[in-house]
Amino acid sequence: MVRRNKAKQLSEVEIERFMEAASAMYAAIVRPVTQCDHYRAMGDLHEALLKAVKDITGKDATFIRWFGAGSRW
Repeated sequence: MVRRNKAKQLSEVEIERFMEAASAMYAAIVRPVTQCDHYRAMGDLHEALLKAVKDITGKDATFIRWFGAGSRW
């Protein structure tokens, strides 16, 4: 059966799955800390991921590791 009216929000289960995937992606993004040609692109991806988590859940990502001086990256 086709669902004609799409949900306006993700369900709690879908949000949990999203957060698990976002956490795994975050770990992959921040793991390579060396300065390389792809570093800036990974920084952009990092910011987009944080914004998506905030937009979807309404909260900051709980899996973020904070470094000195309040930086996240």
